[in-house]
Amino acid sequence: MNNDENLLEVRGLKMHFPFGGGFLGAPEGKIRAVDGVDFSVRAGETLGIVGESGCGKSTTARAIAQLYKPTAGEVLLKGEDLTKMSPERLVAARQHFQMVFQDPFASLNPRMTAANIIAEPMRIFKAKKIRMATNSEIDERVELLMERVGLSRFFKNRYPHEFSGGQRQRIGIARALALRPQLLLCDEPVSALDVSIQAQILNLFKDLQEEFGLTYLFIAHDLAVIQYISNRVAVMYLGVIVELSDSADLYKNPLHPYTQALLSAAPIPDPEIEKNRKRIILSGDVPSPDKERTGCYFYDRCWRRKDVCKNHVPKLREAASGHQVACFLYHDPE
Repeated sequence: MNNDENLLEVRGLKMHFPFGGGFLGAPEGKIRAVDGVDFSVRAGETLGIVGESGCGKSTTARAIAQLYKPTAGEVLLKGEDLTKMSPERLVAARQHFQMVFQDPFASLNPRMTAANIIAEPMRIFKAKKIRMATNSEIDERVELLMERVGLSRFFKNRYPHEFSGGQRQRIGIARALALRPQLLLCDEPVSALDVSIQAQILNLFKDLQEEFGLTYLFIAHDLAVIQYISNRVAVMYLGVIVELSDSADLYKNPLHPYTQALLSAAPIPDPEIEKNRKRIILSGDVPSPDKERTGCYFYDRCWRRKDVCKNHVPKLREAASGHQVACFLYHDPE
């Protein structure tokens, strides 16, 4: 696939979780975890998604992977809509995309050895006759993947509890690579690791991307991690994307007030700049996602809000070349 083509396209993605209405008579409602998200990821690039905890980042990744059935929207992988596939067709499509999860211990079966964990996707696909491989070929690929992610093949008969957190995440990455996917959905894959180990895993992701031509959707709440790993960055707030831009442009010239507040809170390793720069303190808490919004999702906390923001929802529009923002400071309501 040409690197100018979109490998993944997400259109109008919504993920709502109903609650209440049980025998105790609790009022019915729904949590709007993802409330209309649009973006695309070009082949070979890394799109980072950043935002506060609870803004919908991980839910977006799980809805894309069809671990949650989306409430609405389309998820196009190489032009095919994953949301409309039959269960059998979706299983076959999973060879093209895989997930790397946040918790490297909870995502590994404690009763399986490292070798069996990495081999499991290949054996499942063999059993379903989607991909045929001999047991010796599977064993050979397991050993190759272990060494490629920085683990000795002599550790293949160890269990997850015998590895460190960083080593367990390497097993998770090797498992995700077993079927030679094109797209990896990385759900905060370094947030549970020590800072020194984070750097090693991020460098591993970069090396693997260059070697195998991988495409990443990379989720994190750490702005420095996203800046280091991403070509483009999407900023999420309350289930929607409020800004989308090239990484360098977004960090140099953030447009949305929420992005400006996020970046003002991130530490800078220069004491003079850190001492003199202005910190933006947001008022109030993140609103509850169980209420339908009639205006801008950031209205309650925005210090630059206008009257029009209260009753109109801004759409993601281009404010500069390649720089999109959902804010009426940069365009008028439709």
